Amino acid sequence: MTQLARYGVRPARRPRGARRRLTAGAVGLACLLLVAACDTTEPAAQFHTPDATATTPAAPFDGWSDPAGVGKPYGSTVTGLFTFRGNLTRTYYGEGPVPRKAPVEAWRYPRSGAMCGNSSDENGTRVWCGTGFTGEPAIFERDGRTWVVFGAYDYSVHFLDANTGEQIIPDFKTGDIIKGGVTIDPDGFPLVYTGSRDNYFRIISFDQGKPVELWKLSAYSDSPVYWNNDWDASALIIDDYLFEGGENSWFHIVKLNRGYDSKGHVTVKPKVVFTMPGWDSQLKKDFGSTQFSIEGGATIYKNTLYFSNSAGLVQGWDISGVKQGVAPKRIFRFWTGDDTDASVVVDQDGYLYVGSQYEKHNARSKQIGQMMKLDPSKPDDPLVWSQKDQAASGRSGVWGTPALYQDIVIYDLTGGDVVGLDRQTGEQRWRFHTPGGETWESPVVVDGVLVIGDCTGHLHGYDVSDTHAAPKELWTIKAGGCLESTPAVWHGKIYVGTRAGAFLALQEPK
Repeated sequence: MTQLARYGVRPARRPRGARRRLTAGAVGLACLLLVAACDTTEPAAQFHTPDATATTPAAPFDGWSDPAGVGKPYGSTVTGLFTFRGNLTRTYYGEGPVPRKAPVEAWRYPRSGAMCGNSSDENGTRVWCGTGFTGEPAIFERDGRTWVVFGAYDYSVHFLDANTGEQIIPDFKTGDIIKGGVTIDPDGFPLVYTGSRDNYFRIISFDQGKPVELWKLSAYSDSPVYWNNDWDASALIIDDYLFEGGENSWFHIVKLNRGYDSKGHVTVKPKVVFTMPGWDSQLKKDFGSTQFSIEGGATIYKNTLYFSNSAGLVQGWDISGVKQGVAPKRIFRFWTGDDTDASVVVDQDGYLYVGSQYEKHNARSKQIGQMMKLDPSKPDDPLVWSQKDQAASGRSGVWGTPALYQDIVIYDLTGGDVVGLDRQTGEQRWRFHTPGGETWESPVVVDGVLVIGDCTGHLHGYDVSDTHAAPKELWTIKAGGCLESTPAVWHGKIYVGTRAGAFLALQEPK
């Protein structure tokens, strides 16, 4: 692949009041090639020189992301589930035990009322309640206490005691709803990283008795901005660098320069060192629209950064030289044909598992399918296998991020089915239908128990310990409104938000 060659000064910020949604171009699907060369004329990638005085902690692996970490937590300083799907490859789902009997409510937040706020999108202004897609909470141990931190549709980041539901410090208020999952610093710095629909991605400290904004990045820091100014993706933090994509269609690598001041309070001096576009000219021609937003969290395997976008472009960038000031180079490109908001998942051998929606009903998405395994070592022909889910009208396909468990990959379909495939062959091992309609949650598997929710507010537990047998239902409970947010499992409890406006901690009855 040809590297995006032009690097230069970052463009001036667009006014904050700029329109959220941008007009789509005329539909055109002239090219259905499996792999297309990177465009060298537009848009420009931009590289920025990091602070020469900053220091970088030594990595335990000779590279960014050790393959041995697949399926395991990352960060050795603090115990917890720090980000969406728990690690750099999006393959860690929490720590058991997980309830094997129908769980009951341990606590709910708020105890009365609901977390709600008004927000506008292309469909107009309406009230949003609870937590949404993907919305997975972060859970971690600090000062002998277990914290649970999450963003919600009441414009707030909440900091709660995971055992009692009591507020530890006040909420941090943003200017609009928070949809995606937050990320907690994995190296022990008291920092939370989160985006909001108010135009900004923020770094917030929580070591002063109240949350304090230390830095924010505008969605209009790069140009052109395609789609909108929201930030849904859950960030990755590794070796003092932040990796984050935005619905503005740009991806950012930021040197954090974390530290502490003379009073012992955490500090950051962030510097954006690299920005890359989520699109290229070939995608513009093939997709026929400028809906290029990056909504899924990035994935890092060895020295390759992967991310996808709402036009179905999956990219892989070599980031091996970033710490030395060497610009990343795009080394992998694959087009699914349709909206791919699910995070890319990578197994220990470097294979990618990609779930894609089916909304455009175009020729490419019909050809490729909606759940696929890719081999990035064969960039000219990476498709290993795929499975299709193609309704004649409306939407179908995969919204939630797939889960790896032993020798299978598990994913859910928006129509309500949950599927287990042989990871080697792509053949279906089992399939069942949740009784409650749409499933957007990402499936969670801990201790052989699959936890999945649906949009009637039912949360289900299934025994999947025998990957060749049809899953046995262990329990089903009514948790509340539509369950879009991904559950987190931690030490006997399940934590999940609902669209009815509440956040719940569930545990097995005593």
